[in-house]
Amino acid sequence: SNSNHSNSNFQCLPSFPSLTTMRSSRLAYLPSYLFAIAATMFTTAPRPARCFSANLIRQKRAATHAAMLRRHRPAAASSRTATARHTSATTGRGDGDGPSSWSWYQPSLVDHMLYRIREVNDVPYDVRQSLVDFAVSGRVLGRVTPKVAERLSSSGPVFELSTGTNKPTLTLSNAAGTTVEQRTRSVASVMERFRDEGYITGWRDELYPVAESFDSPPTFLIERAAASLLGVLEYGVHINGLCEVNENETRMWMARRSKTKSKFPGFLDHIVAGGQPAGLSLMDNVVKECAEEAGIPPEITRRGIRPAGAISYETYEGALKNRGEGAMSRVVLFCFDLTLPGDFVPTAVDGEVESFFTWSLEEIGASMDPEYN
Repeated sequence: SNSNHSNSNFQCLPSFPSLTTMRSSRLAYLPSYLFAIAATMFTTAPRPARCFSANLIRQKRAATHAAMLRRHRPAAASSRTATARHTSATTGRGDGDGPSSWSWYQPSLVDHMLYRIREVNDVPYDVRQSLVDFAVSGRVLGRVTPKVAERLSSSGPVFELSTGTNKPTLTLSNAAGTTVEQRTRSVASVMERFRDEGYITGWRDELYPVAESFDSPPTFLIERAAASLLGVLEYGVHINGLCEVNENETRMWMARRSKTKSKFPGFLDHIVAGGQPAGLSLMDNVVKECAEEAGIPPEITRRGIRPAGAISYETYEGALKNRGEGAMSRVVLFCFDLTLPGDFVPTAVDGEVESFFTWSLEEIGASMDPEYN
């Protein structure tokens, strides 16, 4: 329902209930489902600022605990516990141990979720203060480190660094052109050279739109692997695959990323997750990704999909090739719940997933624990 996300891509979807802004420095597929679940649950919860005193932080935390318990405590005083374990699609049981017990209603769960959020919500102060705006025609589209700005402005006639004000700004020169197509070709010539030099890795041959917001017309298109170099907004879809085992039990399909992935090989992930490329609506992308990554037929996806919210984050990806040349990844994830038939088993189609397995909702919560392995 956010006004910045109201374009025609939403025409076949109900309104998204919330948009939680999270700024982070190490997303690292935490795993990603942990970040998405924890951040979404904290949409309306107070978040203590760094400058607060320790007492005030404790007071805020106590208030958060009380609010969460009021919303989620059942009428009965009893609580459920479950042993956290990995569950595979083939064996149905685990390959590792988690905390000995867990309950949805333990106040410590709030602390665990805060820990997971804070683990990625830590852009170094000096980095944030030094970032240079990347702007085109007066519209700020991205944020880059000073050394990346220098590298881009010295790469040829496409980029230039304006130093006429107190704060420098990276922009496209007149030589880059004035149309979407001209700018796309000009930027691509620079990024392809960086790829050939080994400076940009994980090339995908997939174009992302570069714009001020989701519903704004693109200023140009950029290769997915190069988007974070300019710190432009990227969008993606993440799907929670849910299956009802019986009337009293719902489980969630999990995926373990392939060890050959360029980013976060072998980490846990949602059943389906993918970037939002240029030229596709959100729903068309959801259907495509479900078929490509998990072999889910389009009719099952369209019948069972429901929007679950949206979260956003900024993460500093650290050094690239030289000190201080880290990239800024700025992402909005549109999250969905997908109810799957109880007898459906996903299959890895495009090689991006190593295996699928299910977890109970209790096991999902237990994996928030900082000690979980």
